[in-house]
Amino acid sequence: MASFVPSFHPSSRIVMKFGGTSMAGTERIRSVAGRVKREVAAGAQVAVVVSAMAGETDRLVGFCREASPLYDPAEYDVVVAAGEQVTAGLLAIALQAIGVPARSWLGWQLPVQTSDAHARARIEAIDMAALDESLARGEVAVIPGFQGRTADGRVTTLGRGGSDTSAVAVAAAMRADRCDIYTDVDGVYTTDPRIVPRARKLARVTYEEMLELASVGAKVLQTRSVGLAMKERVRVQVLSSFTAPDAPMADTLPGTMIVGEEELGEGIDDMERQLITGIAHDKNEAKITLVQVPDRPGAVASIFAPLADAGINVDMIIQNIAHSTGSTPASTDVTFTVPAADLSRSLDVLEAGRAAIGYERMVHDTRVAKISVVGVGMRSHAGVASTMFTTLGQRGINVQAISTSEIKVSVLIDEDETELAVRVLHTAYGLDAAA
Repeated sequence: MASFVPSFHPSSRIVMKFGGTSMAGTERIRSVAGRVKREVAAGAQVAVVVSAMAGETDRLVGFCREASPLYDPAEYDVVVAAGEQVTAGLLAIALQAIGVPARSWLGWQLPVQTSDAHARARIEAIDMAALDESLARGEVAVIPGFQGRTADGRVTTLGRGGSDTSAVAVAAAMRADRCDIYTDVDGVYTTDPRIVPRARKLARVTYEEMLELASVGAKVLQTRSVGLAMKERVRVQVLSSFTAPDAPMADTLPGTMIVGEEELGEGIDDMERQLITGIAHDKNEAKITLVQVPDRPGAVASIFAPLADAGINVDMIIQNIAHSTGSTPASTDVTFTVPAADLSRSLDVLEAGRAAIGYERMVHDTRVAKISVVGVGMRSHAGVASTMFTTLGQRGINVQAISTSEIKVSVLIDEDETELAVRVLHTAYGLDAAA
């Protein structure tokens, strides 16, 4: 990311980001203002990044669709960016009302420079000159997340969940000591506490682990924001915004800190012994199988190139061993997964390319779920995958597909077995909290 160079580096700079549930109404906004005031009183220079009120972005998107199903993405951005503009102004007002100097800075005022891909723009640079001067005057800078501007001055938005990315980008530009992400949870857990009541809150998670967890279903942080934090080495802390007003300060009672592996120090040894940091699940998956695809060079490319051109991400892929009978040309079955939201488009793309691909028939299944185990300890310990397959097999849970990375193993299973799989794996890897 370009231009993240502030004019000076103060001893204590903090970015605080508050999501939609934290900003849902004036009472909660006043509570946020009180929390910000405590950080200012402790001597920090503070920038606050805010989301729209919970449900507001959906309401504005609905207006766009009602106006025209084929709306102009540039004008769509003008409409949906208004949600964050409202909360930024209201928080600045609430801060001023309790004696904290504050002003709002819209994306075009800093500016936050982005690409011109409306509704899915990427941040390219943040001009820190005006913001540095404001912070030096003792003002709290309130910045609407999710928005920026193109080189020719048009408003852009970053896509859903983009406020987390905005907060990390601002923290990188400010060279902030940390970026505190306040949500409706108090940290990152070993798995979803609603499924496993004995799940444990993690004090520290590496960027790579959080990136993997976010990409396979953990909803605490948006994937793009974690990737940016890793690239820019921004220390990110996940905290709850629903603690009591007199709760200890964020830096004395942390939630979960997302940091580089080198910051874990000797703690990395404990994490390696633990092997697995967390278990995530994602039911927003769909499985597609192409039956009897000709076994010839270029056949797989004819499947996945059109999907890539359509912007559809393919995850797990299984190609069966080629088979033939007598004079029948060899063929194979190819199974893969796509996001459930992209299933209809995927089927359309594959149907349009049927002649080029040459498959006999296509079947799909949406009643599947992806279960993933993640941990840096996998790098130096064998047997992680074996434990996963053995544990699931003992409970009669069939594995339909597998994918791996250096610190992750994911399997596809029947959706109805999701909760059981998460619970038994959590116990198998020794993640349950003491009773």
